[in-house]
Amino acid sequence: MKKNALITGITGQDGAYLAAFLLKKGYRVVGLAPRRSGDGTWRLRELGIVEAVELVYGDIIDLSSIMRALEFSRADEVYNLAAQSFVGSSWTEPVNTAQVTGVGALNVLEAIRLMNPKARFYQASTSEMFGLVRTSSQDESTPFHPRSPYGVAKVFGHWATVNYRESHGLHASSGILFNHESPYRGIEFVTRKVTDTVARIKLGRARELRLGNLDAKRDWGYAGDYVEAMWRMLQRDVAEDYVVATGISHTVREMCEIAFSHLELDYREHVVTDPKFYRPAEVDVLVGNPAKARAQLEWQPKVAFSELIAMMVDADLARVSRE
Repeated sequence: MKKNALITGITGQDGAYLAAFLLKKGYRVVGLAPRRSGDGTWRLRELGIVEAVELVYGDIIDLSSIMRALEFSRADEVYNLAAQSFVGSSWTEPVNTAQVTGVGALNVLEAIRLMNPKARFYQASTSEMFGLVRTSSQDESTPFHPRSPYGVAKVFGHWATVNYRESHGLHASSGILFNHESPYRGIEFVTRKVTDTVARIKLGRARELRLGNLDAKRDWGYAGDYVEAMWRMLQRDVAEDYVVATGISHTVREMCEIAFSHLELDYREHVVTDPKFYRPAEVDVLVGNPAKARAQLEWQPKVAFSELIAMMVDADLARVSRE
């Protein structure tokens, strides 16, 4: 029988990739999406699936919205990807971040408990929960020490998922995903900021790229690979939590070097360090240990970091050329 999936945050990067992945698997895909005045479905359109998914409009902080979406979708699997996910904005919008990213996850769990406790649930956790790390790499047993309101809110959503699994018997799993990027990443994130500006410099529409800490290190992977791990978690008989990562970290400086050199440019001639882009509490290094995901989910990343950045630069070059 065809399975039904409900995705909150379907219009975001991960939601769009996951929707495309599930459609190929033969799922009926329903998305909970906020009403916006702009074109919120551009990712779905560019992936060629905007007509294939069904959208239910609602708000993640409104329990009744989620209950209506569950009733309409008759979901066998629920993927909670909705969040205020830009770390930088969480300092200026801490209360909104807590409500959407933290309480929003609790709302989905409570709606499932009340409406359809047999549905399987995925929570989008994040490496930002680790924050101030004291180990060379992070796995499922690493303590959390978030360094941003976003990270704090995600810790709440993560432990709510564990609590509903242990207290109510829900099949609820969390994917602790390290940074994952793509041509559909929001322009406010550093990877897209770099690749978009590189394209503009190449085309003579910009002259410099202003960034914060060039020595910050992250474990970056390809979002299209990571959504498969989400799905694999919900196919297992027992719900658990998994770190999803490449196991390799790179600095922002390395990313700049790859992006600029892809278009035969020297990043040192264009990148300017600007103190205003430093965070109030910086997370210097994050690198995941995905051993459990590799062993139990039989998952591994396919796209290398250099390939990912080149893919994003090419996509932005094409976009900027069309402007």
